[in-house]
Amino acid sequence: MKKKAIAVVAGACALGMLLAGCGGSGDSNASGNVITAFNSEPQNALIPGDTNETGGGKVGQLLFANLVRYDSKGDTKMEVADSIEPNKDATQYTVKLKDGWKFTDGTPVTAESFTKSWSYTANAKNAQKCSSFFSMIKGYDDLQKDGLKGDEQLSGLKVVDDKTFTVDLTQPDSVFPTKVGYLAFAPLPESFYKDPKAFGEKPVGNGMYKLDKWDHNSQIVLTKNADYKGDEKPKNDGVTFKIYTSSDSAYADVQAGNLDVMDTVPASDTKTFEKDPSVEAYNKAGSVIQTFTIPAGMKHWETNTKEGQLRRQALSMAIDREQIVSKVLNGVGTPATDFTAPVIPGYSKDLKNGKYLKADPTEAKKLWAQAEAISKWDGTLTFSFNADGGAQPIYDAIVNQVKNNLGIKAATNPMPTFQEFRNAVSERKIDGAFRTGWQPDYPSAENYLYQLYDSDAADGHGSNDGDYKNADVDELLSKAAAATDSDEQIDLYHQTEEILLEQLPAIPLYYSNANGVAAKGVKGFEMDWQNQPIYANMTK
Repeated sequence: MKKKAIAVVAGACALGMLLAGCGGSGDSNASGNVITAFNSEPQNALIPGDTNETGGGKVGQLLFANLVRYDSKGDTKMEVADSIEPNKDATQYTVKLKDGWKFTDGTPVTAESFTKSWSYTANAKNAQKCSSFFSMIKGYDDLQKDGLKGDEQLSGLKVVDDKTFTVDLTQPDSVFPTKVGYLAFAPLPESFYKDPKAFGEKPVGNGMYKLDKWDHNSQIVLTKNADYKGDEKPKNDGVTFKIYTSSDSAYADVQAGNLDVMDTVPASDTKTFEKDPSVEAYNKAGSVIQTFTIPAGMKHWETNTKEGQLRRQALSMAIDREQIVSKVLNGVGTPATDFTAPVIPGYSKDLKNGKYLKADPTEAKKLWAQAEAISKWDGTLTFSFNADGGAQPIYDAIVNQVKNNLGIKAATNPMPTFQEFRNAVSERKIDGAFRTGWQPDYPSAENYLYQLYDSDAADGHGSNDGDYKNADVDELLSKAAAATDSDEQIDLYHQTEEILLEQLPAIPLYYSNANGVAAKGVKGFEMDWQNQPIYANMTK
């Protein structure tokens, strides 16, 4: 394969990017053993291959079951797949499905449910945000050409029978059996292709829950799927995601017992939430990395020029991450030392060029002066973010540090909602720095590095929102994909990160703890390796 990965944002395809906030929202009319949960309005329709942010990802993960699933620790378990077997050099996989899986419309989940779905997402005509996830499958490049109808299939996918298909890759990929648990790899029923737009409003899945209704900007109501064939059944009767535009109001609802769970804590409450008697608190080391991105081609800041690299290095060294974590986050986080996260295999505190993530105002000024000697820049660096996600205090602190430590003009540029902000990012309308972050989709450094920094994931084909391109990074990620020895693979990831630390296509800030709160009386509240509540285990 060429490389891989994703987004969350976060999911997904993802995350990567971050949660919006809260502000209240409609009445689900839910009673009994139904969990109400905090969420933001999804950026797009609820189509797995077009979901790469957490608002939609949280919902999609409950509506669809993939070939494999990840348990609370991030270990991979077989789900719809009975087996995923590689050939000798991991360039071909044979996938066999379990019997009895059905979509909630009663139609069977077959091999073609996967191959058609993957091909649809990969096909450039369909403009799906998670397209680059399939770049390792043979035929992907053919589906990026002009003049497609949208129904062309990946040539590397072959249906053997209803329960078996093969996957031919362009190069070895030892991570493939893990990554297929990501939402973008979900199967789709035939009804999807008849009317994708209508499907996105009321998707038909094969997961733990099914969608009852989506009242936009108010709530998304899921009910338990009685026909779900997975090993771990939901312990509740449903999950209703309530849409908020302010995390403070969501927290107040949890305190009052009007909301059962939220997977974040407002900055104003981080100092006190663990001692708050009106909530059940959770706070442990997590997997989400918070960054900000500057477009790779922004004038005077280009990642492929000495001037641009010097400015990015100076900017990064003007930021005191320790102070932000202690004073703004009240300790609910860890200063970043690399581009992955502490719970991910291969995480490191000692990479070459790691010095650029440490505050040093004196050195920052020297680097800035070197950049100015190449070419003068007298603009104002703006930092854009969604105002509904609790990021204002963080970016206020960053702007103050940059102005004080670097002596340049800087300003915040809050945008009202997560959806509006992400649309501006997706449409490349932001000229300046903008908030980014990553909630991993599977527990591998590859998930953080490929989808965010590989050329294949740029230009709207993935979550490389800064459109950063570096042939050496691409080659190292390809070699890592082919490596079957974990130590060799991690060494290649480290080499990749050393380039990223020099060029800084995004500037790592800190790793978010998995922290959140549940209302009193809610049982089974814990958070998983993705910093997400395990919704199916919660009861009340």
